[in-house]
Amino acid sequence: MAGGGLERMAYGIGVVIFALGLLLSVCLHEAGHMGVAKALGMRVSRYFVGFGPTIFSFRRGETEYGLKAIPAGGFVSIDGMSPHVMDIPPEQERQAFWRASPWKRTAVMLAGSATHVLLAIALLWLALSAFGVERSVNPASTPARLASISDCVVVGNDTLSDGALRPCRAGDPPAPAATAGLRAGDVITAVNGTPTPDLASFQDTLRKVDGSKPVQLTYTRDGATATATLQPVLAQRPPPGATDSSTLVPTPTIGVVGDLPATVQREGPVSGLGTAFSTTGSMIGATFKALGSIPSKIPALIDAVSGGQRDPDSPVSVVGASRAGGEILGHQGVGGIAFFLALLAGVNIFLAVFNLLPLPPLDGGHIAVMWFERIRRRIALSRGRPDPGFVRPERIAPVVMAFVAIFGTFALLAVVADVVNPIQLF
Repeated sequence: MAGGGLERMAYGIGVVIFALGLLLSVCLHEAGHMGVAKALGMRVSRYFVGFGPTIFSFRRGETEYGLKAIPAGGFVSIDGMSPHVMDIPPEQERQAFWRASPWKRTAVMLAGSATHVLLAIALLWLALSAFGVERSVNPASTPARLASISDCVVVGNDTLSDGALRPCRAGDPPAPAATAGLRAGDVITAVNGTPTPDLASFQDTLRKVDGSKPVQLTYTRDGATATATLQPVLAQRPPPGATDSSTLVPTPTIGVVGDLPATVQREGPVSGLGTAFSTTGSMIGATFKALGSIPSKIPALIDAVSGGQRDPDSPVSVVGASRAGGEILGHQGVGGIAFFLALLAGVNIFLAVFNLLPLPPLDGGHIAVMWFERIRRRIALSRGRPDPGFVRPERIAPVVMAFVAIFGTFALLAVVADVVNPIQLF
C-alpha cells in the first residue's frame, strides 16, 4: 500500500479509537456515579451503555446492566434522583437518593468529574512513562547552532495564537543576521570575544550587550572560523524566565532561531505519576480559563463556518477532537501515541470541569440546587417557619431550557465548523 494510503488508514484508525475513547470516558463517568452511590447505600436500578433500543441486558443483584443501540454515551438510574417522582416501593425508599444527606448526594454527583480527572491522570502517566514525550534538549547542553535566519525583526511582541511571532510585514527592519550573511547551521562560538560554548550562554550573552552598538559574532561554518559584525535591533520581548508577555523589555535582537534538537524522553513510573498529577492540575486551571473565554471566541467560530481562516484556539466539538486524534496517528504513527493520549486526557479534563458548572442539568447544577435547598431549609427552620421542601422542577425548567438552547446552538456551530473548516494540526 502506498504511503498516502497507510497515512489515511492510520488517520481513520485514530478517529475511531479516539471516538471510542470518548465513549469509554462518558461510560466511566456514569460508572463513577454508580460506584459511589452503591458504596453509600443507594439503590442503582440501571446502568446502560448507549441509548435507544436495548440490544441485551442482564441483572446482577438490584442493578440491570445492558447495551443499547446508539453508542452516544451512557446513563445510570439511581432511585430517587427526583424526590417529586414517587415510583419507589416503600420497602426501598430508605435507599432513595433524596433520602441521603446532602454530603452523600454531593459525593455521588462529584464522582463523575472525579472519574474524568483520574482517567486523565492515568492517560498522562501512560504517555509519560510508557511511550515518552518529545522534548527539546537543555539549551545549556547543546552548541549555539542556528536553526534558521529570519528575514526581518518583529519589533513589537506581535504573536499568533500558537505563540510564534507574526510573519514579516512591510516596514519591519531587516534581520541583522541575514544582512551579515549568517546561515542556518552556523555555530556561534563567541559574542564580542566572550565565549559561548552552548546555546544558553549565547542567548544570555546577546541579551546583555549594548543594543545601541555593533556586536561582533565569531562562528564556525564547515570547519572554518569567521566573524561578522551586526547592529542589533531593540525589540520588545518578555524577560528571561517570564511565563507570559505581560511584561516586555527592550532586547537586542539579530533575527536568528537556535537549534534545539528534540528527543523522546520517558519518565520512571514514580516520577511520571508525579508529573501526571502536576500536569493535570495545570490543565484544570487552563480549562477554567478557556471556558471563561468561550464567548469571545464565538465570532471567530462563526467566521470559520462562513469560510474564514480557522483560529487554532477556537473551540472544537467531539467531531473536531476525533479528527485531531486521527491526524496525530496519521502523521506521526506510533510516535504520536503520547500526544494522542495527552489529547484524550485534555478532553477528559474539559468534561470534568464543564460538568461542575453550577447550571442545571449538569452535575454542578444538581449540587447547587441541593445546597440551595439545604440553606433555604436551615433559614426557614431558624425563623420558625415550615420546611419549604425541595425545589420544584418547573421552577428551574426555564434555566434548563435556556442552557440547552444556548449550549446546543454553540455545540452545533462547533460541529459544523469542524466538518467544513477543521483545525489542521500538521
